[in-house]
This record gives sequence, structure tokens and C-alpha cells, in this order.
Amino acid sequence: MLIDTHAHLDLAQFDADRQAVLARASAAGVATMVTVGVDLASSRRAVALAAENEAIVAAVGVHPHDASTLTGDTLAALRRLSERPRVVAVGEMGLDYYRDRSPRDVQRRAFQAQLAWAARLGKPVIIHDRDAHDDVLGMLQDWAGGLAGGALAGRPGVLHTFSGDLAMAEKAISLGFYLGFSGPVTYQNARQLPRIVQAVPLDRIVVETDCPFLPPHPHRGKRNEPSYVRLVAERVAELKGISFDELAAATTANARWLFQLDDGTPNGKTELESR
Repeated sequence: MLIDTHAHLDLAQFDADRQAVLARASAAGVATMVTVGVDLASSRRAVALAAENEAIVAAVGVHPHDASTLTGDTLAALRRLSERPRVVAVGEMGLDYYRDRSPRDVQRRAFQAQLAWAARLGKPVIIHDRDAHDDVLGMLQDWAGGLAGGALAGRPGVLHTFSGDLAMAEKAISLGFYLGFSGPVTYQNARQLPRIVQAVPLDRIVVETDCPFLPPHPHRGKRNEPSYVRLVAERVAELKGISFDELAAATTANARWLFQLDDGTPNGKTELESR
């Protein structure tokens, strides 16, 4: 069993064959997919998909590219969405200094607002970080310091498609964060990521696709989909020097704990390990 901890199944790239995509994911052993909003409209679509499919849960939030859209009304609407029973996280939020599609000060304000909202909700955050490592880590450090003893202790969130260095990975883990690894860890030209995977503890790793983006080898240049998370997991297992089954069990348990996917919550029907 695997959990794809970051997908964008609401996007138009899946409109023609979404049910076939979900069937392939199930055949590949993917039990649960977290489909992640990037703005209000996509968050609404993510929540609707989760309501219709027992294998899907949702996260709602505003991506840094769309930070300029996070008005007070938008935030209020997202808060209402976040109270739906199959919403397990807040995000995708963070900072993107590579594309800079929203001004950096606007990105930081939107990030801060969503962090504060997630703390009040007691739901973990899904973090986007591209070329903004110092600012992301600084803001997360300030935020995580106020979570001790609360609902998010030990599971504040995940740095999705982790792109920092080992020092950043170690700092994020010390704050309680998980690291999400996706297609780039399989690329033949990957240099830093394999060393990070080898160095970080297994109990802080989750696997993801970020589909339809970042397809793993050998599917580069094609649309990504949740069934391909198996290729990511196989590569991470190889790098860790463990069996695929051991890696799958560990990352699934990690994701279950992070998103609280137990018998009484959104995911549903399987008996889950306790932690």
C-alpha cells in the first residue's frame, strides 16, 4: 500500500480520463491520494473530488503564485472549506522566488496568514518552497515554536517535493516536519536528493507525485499520475537500502499519522497501524 501525499487531480489534464487514472492508481497499490488546492477554485474542486471518491482526501489553500488572490473574503471561504470532514491539511502554501508570480512581500503575508489559520484549525501544512529556503525555514521555525503540546505537535506539516540541502532537511525535521520526495529523486542527473534521502530518517519521509507535474523516470515529458508514485517509492527504497515493502509500510504509516488518516477520519475503511 502507498499514499500519494501530493496530487492535483482536479486539474484539466485529468478531465478526459480521471476515473481511469484512479483505477490505475488502485491497481498500483495506491490506497489514498491527497489532492491539493492552489487557490479557492481548485480547493473547491479538491473538496468535491474527495467527497466523491473514498480514495481521495483534500487540502485547501493558496499557492504562492496566487498569493495576490488571498483577500479576506477568500480566506474566509477557504476556512469554511477546511472544516469539511475530508479536508486533512492546509496548503499548498509557501514561497516561490523562482517564478515570482506574486510580489515577495505579498507571498510572505499570504504564507503567514495560512500558517496562523492552520494552527487554529489543528491541521498540518503542505509547504511549497522554490528558491526561498531561508525565508521558508525562518517562517516555519517561528510558527512551529508555538505548536508545542498542541494538536500539531510532531506533525506540523510536510515540505513537499523537497528541494533544499541536507542542512535544511535536518532543520526541518528537528521542527517536526516531514519531507516529501517525488519524481526528481528518480532522475539520472539528480545529485543532492539521493544523498538527502540516504541521510534522513525513514520515519520522516513521505512519497508523492505532484501530478500532473514532475513525472518520474522513465516517464519524463509525459503527464504524471498517482500510479507513478510507486516508481518514486522504489527509488527511495533503493537509496535507503531496504525492501520496497518496508519502504511502503513506513511511508504509509508516516502519511497516516501526518494527515490523521485513521479509521474514524476521512480515509475510511482500512484498519490502520497505530503510532
